[in-house]
Amino acid sequence: MLTPSGGGAQRLGAVIIMRGVPLSYIARNLWVRRVTTVLTALGMALVVYVFATVLMMSEGIRATLVATGQPDNAIVLRKGAGAEINSGVDRAQAAIVESLPGIATDALSRRLVSKEPVVLNNLPKRGSGKPSNVTVRGTSEIGLELRPQVKLVEGRMFRAGSSEIVTGRAIARGFQGAALGETLRFAGRDWTVVGVFDAGRTGFDSEIWGDAEQMMQAFRRMAFSTVVFRLADAEAFERAKSTLESDPRLTVEAKREIRFYAEQSEALAKFISILGTALSAIFSIGAIVGAMITMFAAVASRVGEIGTLRALGFRRGAVLLAFLLESLLLSFAGGVVGLVAASFMQTVDISTTNFQTFSELAFQFKLTPSIAVQTLVFALFMGFVGGFIPAWRAGRLKIVDCLREA
Repeated sequence: MLTPSGGGAQRLGAVIIMRGVPLSYIARNLWVRRVTTVLTALGMALVVYVFATVLMMSEGIRATLVATGQPDNAIVLRKGAGAEINSGVDRAQAAIVESLPGIATDALSRRLVSKEPVVLNNLPKRGSGKPSNVTVRGTSEIGLELRPQVKLVEGRMFRAGSSEIVTGRAIARGFQGAALGETLRFAGRDWTVVGVFDAGRTGFDSEIWGDAEQMMQAFRRMAFSTVVFRLADAEAFERAKSTLESDPRLTVEAKREIRFYAEQSEALAKFISILGTALSAIFSIGAIVGAMITMFAAVASRVGEIGTLRALGFRRGAVLLAFLLESLLLSFAGGVVGLVAASFMQTVDISTTNFQTFSELAFQFKLTPSIAVQTLVFALFMGFVGGFIPAWRAGRLKIVDCLREA
């Protein structure tokens, strides 16, 4: 209980009216009721954990696909195609794109252009045997050069003109027959895995690569899916785009590779974000009710203290603010615990089906400063809503009634 000391009671009363209830007093009250405090904070932490995890999942998907593209690469698709699997660029049009001025060359003076068929193939997962769609990409040595984030970590690159393939690390780990030295059968052929590559946790980790012409023959494709090229000057993209899209011989559209892969993440990331936010909102109702019950119990058990504070000169607003800060401190503690628990999800690898491509996508949860701030604000919001009504009741109690009840 707070009491003034000595002859400075009047002066102390003036000070405490101006400054409000000390924060140490608020924190000490939470410690006195530590069992209830811990249980309520853990309830809030659980809701915060769900909220943060959903945001981290959405951000992880977005970051994985955005990192798949390169800033100086452009991708050409059939006009109106939303994804590589439903795009088509025939050989004549691909040749026109390949002759576009301003395309970069490598050390051997080869134009950095990769004409690629992209198809989906159904493969069984390791352990469960459950089938899932996997992206199979026909590419070449130049295609590998266009993706500097892709590094072979096991075996070697496939040979041109052969039924050899290399698999992304997520595919090699998650699907039957996809590891180094194993054999996959699809498109009427046996394909030998001669290498495994690491794409730096980008979307390519969830793909299988083989020779473009062999893939065209095996899947009986008459047209490539996309044409990817590197610009000698990344700032010249708009000029290249205008040249391609204004050519009457072509029915294609060009996009920066970064923008294209960012668009691929939008549908899934938005769905997860909306669903997770809705679930968090539902769960938060329970946490808010729990905080409200805790604070009402605190008010009921401390009526005498409230009367003493009011008798010492604390105004109604100061009492209201003290109980509201107590609730906010409780929710902040729960928010920190939930956020710390959610941060450990960054060590977990997970895969799901990308709605845009209908293929398997491996990714990691990603915690950003923005997500941390949003999570703590969400926790404080729960504390504010749950604590306001009890705090308002505490501030409205009359001094005489409090002291009489005490």
